[in-house]
Amino acid sequence: MTKNYKFLTFITIFFVTILLVSNIVSTKLVDLGIFIFDAWTLLFPLSYIFSDVLTEVYWYKETRKVIWMWFVSTILLSAIIIIVWILPWASERTYQADYNNILWLTPRIVTASLIAYLFWEFSNSYIMAKVKIKMQWKMLWVRTIWSTIIWEFFDTIIFVLIAFAWIYDNELIKNIIISNYVFKVWVEILFTPITYIIINKLKKSEQEDYYDNKTNFNPIKL
Repeated sequence: MTKNYKFLTFITIFFVTILLVSNIVSTKLVDLGIFIFDAWTLLFPLSYIFSDVLTEVYWYKETRKVIWMWFVSTILLSAIIIIVWILPWASERTYQADYNNILWLTPRIVTASLIAYLFWEFSNSYIMAKVKIKMQWKMLWVRTIWSTIIWEFFDTIIFVLIAFAWIYDNELIKNIIISNYVFKVWVEILFTPITYIIINKLKKSEQEDYYDNKTNFNPIKL
């Protein structure tokens, strides 16, 4: 019987919502001087903290369910945007051009997000779970930071190339990739104390600290 957790539903809703919103806000590029990246990167700290929490507090099986909930929700989001886009326009077209300019990239960004994030999230959760068994909870920062350093490198390249290739010039795309990667790694390092606090409080509240010793890590097993 599945255990009834106090906060898992909230974390799932929050996590999925942040990732859905990211597919829309990614159409805007943000220039902070030394960094140029899509606006989704600003939401990264929230999504990554809760990703670490899911695997560290609960277990890979629960994390896998959340990932597939996000997957289905993201496809639904893209489908709705496409259906609405192809419906006939009303004679009064105020703001219709704005709708097109903002949302026409969303299905492409969704595709990039699905491919990149599925690769990153399953890989990250797998590594987090396996290394946790080896370290027996010790040195959480090793799992969170090094998983970011390794897997975010691939995730960033995959996402940016699929989402923005042939839209922006090569130099800008290179800058976006570098900025995204460096920003995410540094944010993960800076947010590690917050991640520790949230995980410790949740473990006490949920009375859970699962070790995936016998877990089937097949990502498509539901």
